[in-house]
Amino acid sequence: MACKRAASEGRIKRCWFFLTRSVFTVGLLSLAWFLFRTGAKPSRAGYPCQRAAAASGYAWLATYVIPLLPFARTANGKRIDRRALLISLLLLVAVAAGWGGWTNGWFHRPSPTRLAVALVLPERIGTGPSVSELFVAEGVTPEDCGVPNLIASMSEKGLEFYQSGSGTGIIGPNDVVVLKINSQWNRRGGTNTDLLKAVIQVIIDHPAGFAGEIVVADNGQAQFGSFGGGGSFDWSQSNAEDEEQSAQDVVDSFVESFAVSTYLWDSISWTEVNEYDQNDTEDGYVVVQPIDKRSNSYATYPKFRTENGTFISLRPGVWDPIARRYDSDRLKLINMPVLKPHSIYGVTGCIKHYMGVTSDYITNKLGARAHYSIMQGGMGTVMAGSRYPDLNILDAIWVSLSPGVGPSVSYSQATRLDVIAASKDPVALDYWATKYILMQGAEQLGKSATSFDPDGTNSFAEYLRTSAGILKEEGFPVTYTESSMSVHVSEL
Repeated sequence: MACKRAASEGRIKRCWFFLTRSVFTVGLLSLAWFLFRTGAKPSRAGYPCQRAAAASGYAWLATYVIPLLPFARTANGKRIDRRALLISLLLLVAVAAGWGGWTNGWFHRPSPTRLAVALVLPERIGTGPSVSELFVAEGVTPEDCGVPNLIASMSEKGLEFYQSGSGTGIIGPNDVVVLKINSQWNRRGGTNTDLLKAVIQVIIDHPAGFAGEIVVADNGQAQFGSFGGGGSFDWSQSNAEDEEQSAQDVVDSFVESFAVSTYLWDSISWTEVNEYDQNDTEDGYVVVQPIDKRSNSYATYPKFRTENGTFISLRPGVWDPIARRYDSDRLKLINMPVLKPHSIYGVTGCIKHYMGVTSDYITNKLGARAHYSIMQGGMGTVMAGSRYPDLNILDAIWVSLSPGVGPSVSYSQATRLDVIAASKDPVALDYWATKYILMQGAEQLGKSATSFDPDGTNSFAEYLRTSAGILKEEGFPVTYTESSMSVHVSEL
């Protein structure tokens, strides 16, 4: 049996060597990728990865195809008309581009809808010994999604986005910033990519200059999702003004000048590993022991090397392999969920979004599956045991106002609200946004909003309370009490 396995592994290695070393194979695949990925959107041809693929594809054509054109003959020995052959090649390119355009949503672009919903978002000043600050921008536009305005509002109230020389603020000029988005669902079910682009832009616009790194990440668990296979940063139908603009497209638009990349944690969700300081350099998930008996769940977190060579372990921080130590202060996490209903848990927001941080597979293998722990506060366990977000930015630009429908959200199900909100407190932000955006919007459309009520007896209220309780016990400043929330609203 061992011999058979070794022989099989040997064949796999030889095949892999052939695929990655063969000039013919690499060139052909590069050409196919360029045509398929560019599709009917020529602007994508300018992306660095597309230019590299085009160069390899052109080299393949110049080496293996063009030199043979003068000698091309039919089966009976007659020379093929070169003009006919050229036309055939052009038709092949057109078909490939057309197929890419179809898969990228060019020919079935949906018509956006905007329903008659007029939200009233009241400001308030919180009271008590510990007040959570919430910042809201309404009337945002796709150009910057109101992010600069939101940051200015935060600064006016003493919450600095940019870290200055004194050390105050969230993002430093040399930080490694993980942007946790929702990649499991396409269309309006994922984080708005215009918002993602705007957040990346304000980070690299750091007043002191940005020399750090940005990683867009998520774990779609390699299951469920729009096509049953988990997450993707390259959905052909995305949540944006231009529905073809995927998260990967956004990242690719920055890579020439800044260290910006993606990492889909789905790819390591099955791999349980130890920490770097335990001489384990493999990408994978670390399990926090022991089990949290409050939620009957484990916290797990990703540990990985970025495309730019940086070693990140989400809980302890950025790993320096030379000095053999972690830098926790340099690692920042911005939690960027899309606000939407959930058919089982009522609402997906900042807390539920941490289902895309942990490993559902590994926790299931340990007998305490993360998905089954949500009602008992499992996401509070994950948030406390992995890394608490430095900032939560909630996407409520396009929102489904249909209770019990989700987490998948089609274009036709979404209402354009043009709202974003931010807070360091994920519990308060979920409470407020659900009450004043989801509940209010659903009621205006004549729908029952009881499953959205954060003060009610429903699955959302239950998991938010239990998660808040665990986070409080772990020392994190969260509140479930509306009187302890200050809400600052700016209208663009």
